[in-house]
Amino acid sequence: MTQPVIPRPEHPRPQFERADWLNLNGEWEFDYDDANVGEAEQWYSDSSSRKLGRTIVVPYCYQSKLSGIGETDIHDIVWYRRTFELPQSFAGKRVLLHFGAVDYEAKAWVNGRLVAAHEGGHTPFQADITEALNASGPNRLVVRARDYSQDTTLPRGKQYWKPRSEGIFYTRTTGIWQTVWLEAVSETHVRRVRMTPDVDRSLVELKFSFAYPGTGTDAGFGDPALESLRLKTTVSFAGEVVAEDAFRIRAATETRCIGLHDNFGRGRTWSPDNPQLYDVEFVLERDEETIDRVNSYFGLRKISVDGDRVCLNNNPYYMKLVLDQGYFPDGILTPPTDEAIRFDVEATKAMGFNGARKHQKIEDPRYLYWCDKLGLLLWGEMANAYAYTEEYALRMTREWTEAIERDYNHPCVVAWVPLNESWGVPNISNDHKQQMHALALYYTTKSLDSTRLVVSNDGWEHAVTDLCTIHDYEWRRDVLADRYSSADKAAAALPANRRIFASGFRYEGQPVLVSEFGGIAFKKSSDEGWGYSGAKDEADFVKRLADVVHPLLQSPCVRGFCYTQLTDVEQEQNGLMTYDRKPKLPFDVIKQINQGKLPDYPPQ
Repeated sequence: MTQPVIPRPEHPRPQFERADWLNLNGEWEFDYDDANVGEAEQWYSDSSSRKLGRTIVVPYCYQSKLSGIGETDIHDIVWYRRTFELPQSFAGKRVLLHFGAVDYEAKAWVNGRLVAAHEGGHTPFQADITEALNASGPNRLVVRARDYSQDTTLPRGKQYWKPRSEGIFYTRTTGIWQTVWLEAVSETHVRRVRMTPDVDRSLVELKFSFAYPGTGTDAGFGDPALESLRLKTTVSFAGEVVAEDAFRIRAATETRCIGLHDNFGRGRTWSPDNPQLYDVEFVLERDEETIDRVNSYFGLRKISVDGDRVCLNNNPYYMKLVLDQGYFPDGILTPPTDEAIRFDVEATKAMGFNGARKHQKIEDPRYLYWCDKLGLLLWGEMANAYAYTEEYALRMTREWTEAIERDYNHPCVVAWVPLNESWGVPNISNDHKQQMHALALYYTTKSLDSTRLVVSNDGWEHAVTDLCTIHDYEWRRDVLADRYSSADKAAAALPANRRIFASGFRYEGQPVLVSEFGGIAFKKSSDEGWGYSGAKDEADFVKRLADVVHPLLQSPCVRGFCYTQLTDVEQEQNGLMTYDRKPKLPFDVIKQINQGKLPDYPPQ
C-alpha cells in the first residue's frame, strides 16, 4: 500500500533534534464552529457522535489553497480531529505533543482528556500526553482553535480584520499553521539548552535545564533524583571533534563554558560571508547508560555597537537587508515546502543582501535554520497589534518573551524588533502609558537577551533604542543624499510626517539605518496592485533602484538599510520578485546595484 505523502515532513525544530519523533501533518477531520457550541457539546469527547464534516491538510490554514479548503470567509472557531498510533520506538518513554504555532488560542484533547491550552498565534507550545494515551490501539487527538479576526488589539501582524485584503494588510490565518508532532523522551531528559557564544573569549556558554520525575521545572541543588546523572557534550566542526565536556549533574539547571580555540588560538566565527557552524551533541547518562541524546548546533557570532557603527565580530559591518513578509500564494503564512524556504534565503543572498528583516511575523524555525546554515543576518520582529489596551499589553509581552526564548540560540538573529511604526501604540508620540509599554518591551528584551541589539519602535517615534532606524519612501536621489548627509540631519527629518523620536526622547548618537525604503512597483499583475512609486520598464526600474540605494551607500552616516521588499504580497506589488517568486530583474543586476554600481541593463 502506498503511504500518504506527509506535507512539510522535515524536522520542525532543527536546532534541538531527537531521533524519536512522529510528524502529525497531513489530512485531519475539520469543521467550523460558528455558533460556539463545540465545547458545550463536548466535540472533544471520545463518546461524541458529532462528525467534523470537512477535511483539511495540516499544517496549512483553512484560508489557504494548500489546506484543500481555500475559503477566506471569517470562521473564528475551528475544530480538528485525527487518530494516531505510536511507533514501537516510543515504548516505555514519555510522549510530548508539540504545536509549532496555532493562531490564536488553542486547546488540545487526547482521548477526551484536556492536555494543553495556549494563547498566542506565533509561538510554540507542548504538553506531556503520556497519561492520556491508550495502552494499546489508536489515540484520538482533537484541537479547538479560536481566532479573533476583527479584534485590532490582537497581536496579528499583517492579517486583516476586514473581509477582503487591502492596502498593507493581507489574508488572515486561523488555526494550525505550523507542524504538529510527537516526541519520545525518557522521564529524565534535557529540557532546554541556552547557548551563548562569546567571540572575545572564544567559548560558548551552555545553560542546561533538566526535567525529571516529579518536576518538569527547575528544582534545587542536591535533589536526590539527580544522583548518578552525567551529561556529556561533544562539539564538532566539519565532522572533527574540537571540544568535549562531561560533568555530574547536581541541580536542575547547570551552566558550563566550553572553549573553542583552534590552532590559531581563536574559534571559527559565523558571518554571512562565512557561515561556520559548530555541531554539538548532548548525551545524558544514568550509571553510564544513555537515557537522552540531542543534536544541535551553534555559531560563534557577536553583534555590537561601537560609537555610531554596527559591528559584527568586532568589525564594522554595513547591513544590507531586505524586508521579507514571509507570505506565500498557496500557503499564506505557511511556506509550502522546506525547499521554498531555502529558495527565499538563497535568492536574498544572490541579490547582494546580507540580511533580512522578517516583517510582522515570527517565522517558521526552518527559515532561521536556513539563515544559520547559508549565512543571512535576521532581525526578529513581533507580529504587532494595531490598537492599544491593557489586555493587549499583557498578550503582547507574553508572546514576545516566548518568541525570544524560542529563537535565542540562532546565530542569524542579530536584532530584536518588538514594535514597528507605532503599531499597537498609535499615540506613543505623547502618551506616557504607551511610551512605558515600549520601554518595558525594550528592557524586558534586554533582560532576556543581552547579546543582541534591540530596536524599540522601528521606523519612527523611538523611545530608548540601540539603533536609530528610519522608514523613508522618498524616491528622489538628491533629496535622499541631502537628508542623509549627517546623522543629526537624518534624526531631525520627518519622513511620513513622523518624528524619529517620541516626545521626551532624543537622538544620542546611535547608528543610523534606513530600515524601510524603496517599495518600487514594477510588473504589476493587476490594476489594483500598488507600490510607493512605480517603474515603467526594466531600464526605469534599474535607475529607480539605484536612485534610492546609492545615496544610502554613499552617505557618511548611514550604517545599513532594509529595502522594501523581497516579493509582492497579494495587492502589494512592490517586490523584487513576484508573489510566486519570479525575479523582476536578474539577481546579479540587483546585486550590482547593492554594490554601488549602475549596471547596463537591459543592454543598449
